Amino acid sequence: MRKTDGLLKLTGLCLLAGVLVAGVLFPVAGAAGVVSNQASTTVDSMSSDLANDPPPLVTTVTDSAGNPIATLFKQYRIPTASDEISDAMKWALVSVEDRRFYDHRGVDWKGTMRAAISNQSGGDTQGASTLTQQYVKNYLINVVHRVKDENDTEAKVGQEKAQEQSIARKLKEARIAIQLETKMPKEQILTGYLNVVEFSRQIYGVGAAAKSYFGVNAKDLSVAQGALLAGMVNNPGALDPWNHPEKATERRNFVIEKMVENQKLAPADAERAQAEPLGVIPGGPSKPAANCTGAGTENGFFCQYVEDYLLKSGMNMDDLYTGGYTIRTTMDQRANHEAKVSAETQVNKTQKNVANTLSLVRPGKEKHEVVALAANRDYGGDAAQGQTTYALPSGVYNTGGAGSSYKIFTAAAALQQGAAGIFGNIQTPGSYSSKMFGGGPPRCPLIARGTYAYCLNNNEGSNYPGSMSLQTALQTSPNTGFVILEEKTGMGPVVEMASKLGMRETMASNLGGGTVDPESDDAGRNTSQQVAFGPKENSPGNASFTLGPAPLSGLELGNVAATILSGGMWCPPTPIGEVTDRDGKPIPITEAPCEQVVEEGLANSLAVGMSKDDLPGGTAAPAAAAVGWQRPTIGKTGTTQGNGSATFVGGTPQLAGGAMVFRPEGGRGGLCDGGPGKVSTCGEGNMFGGKTPARTFFGAMSKILEGQETVPLPAPDPKYEQPR
Repeated sequence: MRKTDGLLKLTGLCLLAGVLVAGVLFPVAGAAGVVSNQASTTVDSMSSDLANDPPPLVTTVTDSAGNPIATLFKQYRIPTASDEISDAMKWALVSVEDRRFYDHRGVDWKGTMRAAISNQSGGDTQGASTLTQQYVKNYLINVVHRVKDENDTEAKVGQEKAQEQSIARKLKEARIAIQLETKMPKEQILTGYLNVVEFSRQIYGVGAAAKSYFGVNAKDLSVAQGALLAGMVNNPGALDPWNHPEKATERRNFVIEKMVENQKLAPADAERAQAEPLGVIPGGPSKPAANCTGAGTENGFFCQYVEDYLLKSGMNMDDLYTGGYTIRTTMDQRANHEAKVSAETQVNKTQKNVANTLSLVRPGKEKHEVVALAANRDYGGDAAQGQTTYALPSGVYNTGGAGSSYKIFTAAAALQQGAAGIFGNIQTPGSYSSKMFGGGPPRCPLIARGTYAYCLNNNEGSNYPGSMSLQTALQTSPNTGFVILEEKTGMGPVVEMASKLGMRETMASNLGGGTVDPESDDAGRNTSQQVAFGPKENSPGNASFTLGPAPLSGLELGNVAATILSGGMWCPPTPIGEVTDRDGKPIPITEAPCEQVVEEGLANSLAVGMSKDDLPGGTAAPAAAAVGWQRPTIGKTGTTQGNGSATFVGGTPQLAGGAMVFRPEGGRGGLCDGGPGKVSTCGEGNMFGGKTPARTFFGAMSKILEGQETVPLPAPDPKYEQPR
């Protein structure tokens, strides 16, 4: 190199250094009122971001008593105050990352100048960032420009800029660091850094790292443990102690040497610390699951409903998983356990293509709290072990249908229209042809070209009289009687009643022409659903509605019973007791208001009409008798064509519920019930609502209500006792 070239380059570097120093000093001068321009606005804005954008925290989901059941997070972080962090951890970090941390004002002049000259002259890219600067960088990457989803390109660009190897980035970072040092004491900056930095595997902050790596609180971190964590911040992935134990040990021991050089550790103590094993939790890190799988196989379905409910209420997924909320749910641990035990007693969890669910709701005129959501299948990701993450109890996943449980809506509409009274007789012939059907088997009478009547019979072997009271019809469930009643009432009021009493998402799903199939693209589709919810009153195909052929939600079915037992007051089935933010302040949740959907007298009369199903002669009587059931109860069973699914809906004034057994993977064929634990798919089914579903309901309820007072059902309203 010629001397002139060297001189020119040296002169350029000196000028560069001068510009850098001036640029770094700029915020101080600006703060004193000497200079003010666009750059200061940028620095102030970014500093505000650090102050206004709180770091992502873990959201905790609890049961009704406040016991944690799950954690939801994108960054596992346990906020830790300065006095909750061991001195060994603090000095390990300062010694290896910023020895002069307590002496500078945000920027290490010597290191910054050396890095600037080296980078500009073509040497290795150097950092020389202080802990304050690293705090700024980590906050920008992990908080301000945190990527919220795969489409968050703006955040990705922000992260790239926060990490780019350029003088411009270093200059901006240094400016913010100096400004922070004028506003925050050193201990606060150090604590802030230790709460925001990443330690690999979605573990952020020293509080979470101490728990995950060593199973201790941050306050109890030893020299060796603190040195390991302090060394990791340099390159968390490459220094992961489980994947790279040798590199992690080498780096830890290097940090310990730096502590000796910084006179924060005696040589003899350092030697002992360096000789220690890494001491991390075997097979770790030990941290909770980041989603509802952490609620376990039993409580996971409830956690999933909580998540779904909050998202439908307006909370977005990122906020839910980063807001640090405490969500106290309405789940009763004991009730949920008994529901799970009962569902699994009836149907083995690994039984192929058979789901058995139970949803329990507490009636009330101000709120309908969901108490339990259970299934025979475990909640989780291992399908071979009978696990699923589909919301079987709450979602519209029973594609087989509810069967005769939908006769409740026909009865309610008939009472409202005056077409029937709860003690008045209705026609129940052995067979019937309804002209409301727009297509059917050739054996049905031809109404017009291509249009046949809807032909149906009562259950084979049944010996119904030609007429009976509506109360007896609800108890014994003749098909013909309810199709005739449906014709008298009109299809519009019946469909409307189903929505009013609680089948709202179910109805919306079916009106949209869609089915929800958790396992395959076409299995389980019910072709009659397209005609079952026809938009025109008395239009072809509507006759089958009262026999419940379309997909449904078991939770909504249970909420129907809750509405009836609440005097006709519908409320959304809510899993939310209270939501508080990271500071403990209550957060309002947008929920649909309760509605008086039918007169209280009608609801009370309908409850009396449904009060005989568990008594001798009722379709659920054997299941109730098997557990010695004695409580006044409303109930209605249902079985679909071909016995491919069955339901039971019922309840007492204290607790209502819906039980379902169905083929979640769809397919042709029925379900065979050989008794508890002996339920399977088959060709010719023998499943009925009074079997598996009713046994599941009464098996759980007998345990849950044990020791509680027996509450009578309300008295009927004379207005609804006879047809008007």
